[in-house]
Amino acid sequence: MKLSPDTKLAGILCPVFALRGVDDLGIGDTEAVKELITWCAKYGFHILQLLPINETGPDNSPYNAISALALDPTTIATTPAALPDLLPVDFNRIVTVKIHTELQAGPVRYRQVKQLKQDLLWAAFQHAGQRSEVAKFTKANPWLENYTLYRALIDENGGRDNWESWPAEHQSPDSVPEVLLGKLEERRKFYAYVQWIAHSQWHAVRKFADAHAVALMGDIPFGVSRYSADVWGNRNLFDLAWSGGAPPEAAFRPDAFTAKWGQNWGIPLYRWEEHRRQKFSWWKRRVQQTSEIFHLFRIDHVLGFYRVFAFPWRPQENSRFVELDEAQAKLATQGRLPQFFPFPDDTPEHQQVNCKHGAALLEMIQQAAGDTVVVAEDLGVVPEYVRPNLTKLGIPGFKIPYWERNGDYMFVDGAKYSRLSIVTPATHDHEPLAAYWRQLWHAHENARAKQDHHNAYITWLELQRFIAWAGGDVNQVPRDFTPALHESFCRQVLTSNAWLAIFMITDIFAQEARFNVPGPIAESNWTTRLDKTIARLDQRQPQIFARLIQETHRRP
Repeated sequence: MKLSPDTKLAGILCPVFALRGVDDLGIGDTEAVKELITWCAKYGFHILQLLPINETGPDNSPYNAISALALDPTTIATTPAALPDLLPVDFNRIVTVKIHTELQAGPVRYRQVKQLKQDLLWAAFQHAGQRSEVAKFTKANPWLENYTLYRALIDENGGRDNWESWPAEHQSPDSVPEVLLGKLEERRKFYAYVQWIAHSQWHAVRKFADAHAVALMGDIPFGVSRYSADVWGNRNLFDLAWSGGAPPEAAFRPDAFTAKWGQNWGIPLYRWEEHRRQKFSWWKRRVQQTSEIFHLFRIDHVLGFYRVFAFPWRPQENSRFVELDEAQAKLATQGRLPQFFPFPDDTPEHQQVNCKHGAALLEMIQQAAGDTVVVAEDLGVVPEYVRPNLTKLGIPGFKIPYWERNGDYMFVDGAKYSRLSIVTPATHDHEPLAAYWRQLWHAHENARAKQDHHNAYITWLELQRFIAWAGGDVNQVPRDFTPALHESFCRQVLTSNAWLAIFMITDIFAQEARFNVPGPIAESNWTTRLDKTIARLDQRQPQIFARLIQETHRRP
């Protein structure tokens, strides 16, 4: 597909894990993605945005993967129809009716799902024998050498991905004894086979999307997990002394630590000089592999390329610092406090250096991406130079209507959005529209009950601003998120000047289910699934959107 800002399009955001397919095993997979592509094409959505599809670790976060290159085995469709090396007799032996029924109900049960898919893939691997295609794939992807060894060592160490807790000889690819390498050879071949299957299925998804005129949007997180094959095997590319994150935000205060210090993600910083010395080969490989599957991709936390906020302590130590002031924190960290790298944006000179730093890195990514479109998640505490620089580079950023405000704090008119932008009512980190509306009303009613006239007035104004942006009567503010209000708000999103208008799938159906709450680690994060299979999704709301898309001319 040829994507150009000259043609405005509409799209859907849905994590793969959230999909319910016809034959899935408790989590969305490549076959379910194909079903959703067909659904998108039927209703006029020509963009399908997914979260990162790299292999996740124990926290199951797509943004904390154990490899920046390996694809998640849970996304593999593991039925005999989708996996030719898997015999029906083995599938029926491993997947009993009871297991299948239990996993298909409710949220994702990662421990059971991961083990089940591992068992099915192992059975397929045992039957596949020495496939020449796998050998060819392994030769073409040298990153597999470190990845398969790291993955086999996780098994050897009881499933723990924390390589710093492993025996000393396991903590580097160069120190693993020859006798152990021999012992792990079959497991390494298995993990290479799994990656060959995963990449083959995702390349097939790309072809399927092409045939249905639906562009796939991928996602590349700015950082990588400390406990990843990338850090374990390329220690010289990463600075482990600092822990990357984001500064405090007035609008985002989910817990006491985040409100005071910011978000501590635990990601190592990049040693950019070493990346530069190696001609950014690691980054180029990451981008090029993503570009083979996706038509465009979103860089999560693009602000980190310009300057990244980092902590001198790991996330596990956050609780120690909640009650400390800056002076006490300095004593606890030998004089170090959370800070920006390369520089804070405290002077024009530092801003200029940071802007130049980010621009050079993004130009490198664009060159590696070729014809694949690069877009930027530019939300949060955004320096004033970032968005003009993204525009100069031709990289669209994001517009969330209730975050875009003018001088009197009204929502900015969508007609004034830059064409080189992406409008979305919410991302996977936010509550859907229906939940946002309910929370506004809840805050307003609580304030009234407490006779807190100031906050009652402020929350009422916010309800009216929402109504006004949707083109409604500010004197008629419904208590519920009505179908009429839902349609009016979404119409304004589609009518805006932004190139792409993307809706979380929950916002299509005015549902309140949430995919992630940033900051605190909640068991519910990354587990929410659609309440129905794609084939059984209600047709009324998508039909309304199909009409709105046609009326607002968002189609090829």
